[in-house]
Amino acid sequence: MSLPPFTFTGGTAVVTGAAGGMGEHLARGLAERGCALILVDRDGGKLDAVAASIRSVFPSQTVGTHVVDLSDGAAVVALAEDILESTPSISLLINNAGVALAGRFEQIALDDFDWVLNVNFRAPVLLTHYLLPRIGPGGHLVNVSSLFGLVAPRGQTAYSSSKFAIRGFTEALRNELGPRGIGVTSVHPGGVKTGIALNARVAGGLSTAEQEKSKQEFNRLLTFPADRAAELILHAVQHRRHRLLIGASARIPDIIARIAPGSFGTFERWAIKAAARSNGRKSRGRFR
Repeated sequence: MSLPPFTFTGGTAVVTGAAGGMGEHLARGLAERGCALILVDRDGGKLDAVAASIRSVFPSQTVGTHVVDLSDGAAVVALAEDILESTPSISLLINNAGVALAGRFEQIALDDFDWVLNVNFRAPVLLTHYLLPRIGPGGHLVNVSSLFGLVAPRGQTAYSSSKFAIRGFTEALRNELGPRGIGVTSVHPGGVKTGIALNARVAGGLSTAEQEKSKQEFNRLLTFPADRAAELILHAVQHRRHRLLIGASARIPDIIARIAPGSFGTFERWAIKAAARSNGRKSRGRFR
């Protein structure tokens, strides 16, 4: 079903993970487009700073904030109830917040595995369940999956599980909500420059040095500007795109997964070896 372009002006948008990264830029872009904002994050200090900055630039826009740990299901339900009590209608829900966990499956604790699933999958499901009755025809829903919701590399069992789950949830919702005039977009960022790597949990079986090295290696892969990613998401919302892949680091693996399912592991090993050879050549070049 083809839907008319999304109208931002005069609407109300709920954005999770709004204290930094893509979420912060999404909030700014939505305010610029005339949306009232309901911003959610676990970091109250950073969230207040973002809200204050937006209010100073767009004084006519309403900006509400909620400090919530999305890994806590009861807190998510309470958040939804607070929003319902104060907000008669919602035009846009962006489930953007996400966390990461590095380490092979046998290295990670099940509590950490559940933490990832709760934030990346369970929280969006709960918020969508409770807030959907306030999203009428013409509204839109965005769920941020990942490159790792398209392919599943080693060391990312929890993260990939959560991102494949949110992808499936989103695609099913699209088929249900389209006939009701509500658009749904699944977003798959590649290496977007956010704080997710440095804030990730790492398997407890690794030493402190190994944990820090893992975070830094992950962070070096994140190069796509977060502000540009946010603009692409808002453009996708406006034009009712079903799926958005951000960056070549998402588009190329997606093509590989479509052409040769099951071959990503081989491609991943080749890419790692190629990167190591390239880094070795750069290192030698510095000492010539």
